[in-house]
Amino acid sequence: MLTTSDFDFELPTELIASHPLAERDASRMLVVDGDKIADKHVRDFLDFLAPGDVVVFNNSRVIPARFMADGKHEITLHTAVDDKTWWGLCKKFNKIPDGTILTLDDGTKIEVLAHDDDSGLKIKFLCDNVFDVLDRVGKIPLPPYMKRDTEDADRERYQTVYSSPLGSMAAPTAGLHFTTDLLAEIERRGAQIVNVTLHVGAGTWLPVKTENLAEHKMHSEWCCITPAQADIINAAKRVIAVGTTSMRTLESAAMDNCNTMACRRVVPICRSTDIFITPGYKFRAVDVLLTNFHLPKSTLFMLVSAFAGLVEMKNAYKHAVDEKYRFFSYGDCCLLFKKDIKNGTEI
Repeated sequence: MLTTSDFDFELPTELIASHPLAERDASRMLVVDGDKIADKHVRDFLDFLAPGDVVVFNNSRVIPARFMADGKHEITLHTAVDDKTWWGLCKKFNKIPDGTILTLDDGTKIEVLAHDDDSGLKIKFLCDNVFDVLDRVGKIPLPPYMKRDTEDADRERYQTVYSSPLGSMAAPTAGLHFTTDLLAEIERRGAQIVNVTLHVGAGTWLPVKTENLAEHKMHSEWCCITPAQADIINAAKRVIAVGTTSMRTLESAAMDNCNTMACRRVVPICRSTDIFITPGYKFRAVDVLLTNFHLPKSTLFMLVSAFAGLVEMKNAYKHAVDEKYRFFSYGDCCLLFKKDIKNGTEI
């Protein structure tokens, strides 16, 4: 049985990208197809497309979710309960009693409603529009491994060019590599683009603290695929997911489907998902995955290992380290082809 330690690997800290490249599509792309590895660039993504492919992006937009309350409590929102109520991470949150009223930098009041060891503070904004308040007082919540403060440029650069509905506390980072020209060229190659939505929550950063994978608790994230989008996806020759958030949305929609060969890939969904994909999972919706490089022992490295093979991904990551690829949110990416498993034997 695999444990969390099986997903560890050596990563020099100097390979963690703290800033993005000037050009979005200038990043390198490591292609992994079984035991075959090739060094490419993001612009080469087009060469792997064929007519009839459907490329699925996550169009969620990052909110300026990090702000100060009472001048001393830094809160980072991660999951919406309703229009006015959110869960937020906060250091020493247990020292703030339920019912406490806190004041933000612009004078807006928030009320602490509840506490949770995993989710932090449940807070209610006492205002008309939460997003308007966050636009005034909030910062883009860069991942902690960047080890730097948010800069003005991050407000635009830490968003995909196609982002629309507000709701994420972290960017769907594989999409950061795409330009409007690259998106247009995808369609000129005969592939279709579908923009699904998953609002990225705290689970994207939180480490796996248990050695037994079955004991890890995943945070829920809200996702949506419309009926029209499901029809396009189900008619695809291949489905290419851009990012693990798109992958989790598609596979969540596949879980709601039936289990016979006559079933479609996905069904329309608009719900929360806490899907946790580890080796042994049977992928039903996705054929190819474009994704950035992930943290050791993270749920996302477990996901890519389930998709492309644990041995293959460890070898690929070692190659990436040796070749000095840039890691994590502002780093390079890899294009992964699904490793088929039949009759219990990997082929």
